[in-house]
Amino acid sequence: MTIRRVPFDEIPQSLRDELTTAGLDAGEVYDAVELALDEDLPSAAPGEMPSEDVTSVATIAPDSTGIGVFAAREDGVVAGLGVAELVFAYVMGDSVTVTDRVKDGSKVKAGDVIMRIAGPTRGLLTAERTALNYASHLSGVATGVAAWTEALEGTGAQVLDTRKTLPGFRALEKYAVRCGGGANHRMSLADMALVKDNHIVAAGGAVQAYEAVKFAYPDVPIEVEVTTLEELKALLDAGCGRIMLDNMSTAMMKEAVEITAGRAVLEASGGLTLDRAREVAETGVDYLSVGALTHSVKVFDIGFDLSEG
Repeated sequence: MTIRRVPFDEIPQSLRDELTTAGLDAGEVYDAVELALDEDLPSAAPGEMPSEDVTSVATIAPDSTGIGVFAAREDGVVAGLGVAELVFAYVMGDSVTVTDRVKDGSKVKAGDVIMRIAGPTRGLLTAERTALNYASHLSGVATGVAAWTEALEGTGAQVLDTRKTLPGFRALEKYAVRCGGGANHRMSLADMALVKDNHIVAAGGAVQAYEAVKFAYPDVPIEVEVTTLEELKALLDAGCGRIMLDNMSTAMMKEAVEITAGRAVLEASGGLTLDRAREVAETGVDYLSVGALTHSVKVFDIGFDLSEG
């Protein structure tokens, strides 16, 4: 089967609006889907026959229609179902109908139907894997984050993501973090100055690095990483309003909170694990930043089952 490659402005307005409301750039999501489908069915060069899903073309009658069901095979939190719907719309246009789609961020149980798609059978099977790749990966992020959110409940601390994301997937993965109840750290290197150990070495010290950034970019938020309480005290005296406590013991973080006494936002970072989450949060830090939310994702198991329409 060749795919429709529906233009962006013909994707249902309601779906584009939904993605925008979720904090995503609908055009960028569309472009990502287009690239993903090109991996399965590369665009034909001038004068060449279009790529086809040879298996579906050989085994399925062109007028066959079907209904595909996305169902959760485990408990968790779903995300990316709107992106999955966009995949089907891109492949089949207005010949596809999506119903019973669960809202992103919803908790689901194993066996729950989370989306139902009706349309040409060839198109359903051609789009299936790309749609599942988005939904399974992003639901995996959301499910993992939800476990951290639950562990921190009632402490006042919140879990943060990092820039340890798959290239090209940052906006979507950070969206999935929000679906799981987490918060986003900076999106890019320009959003916030995050002074880490190598910057400190290059600048000649934590305070020197902080002051250099403040002078160069007075309107940009600044966070500085520290590994000792002496660095913490010096930065507080310099007026730094956000400080990262890197690889500190629980006892040391608790002391850092007492020293800070509300003068700065404190973020715990480095080697944090879910079984330590509540212990760290109860020191009084404001945030726990966890790269594993996105760099060590366990894919959420979603099944796709087809029946004749």
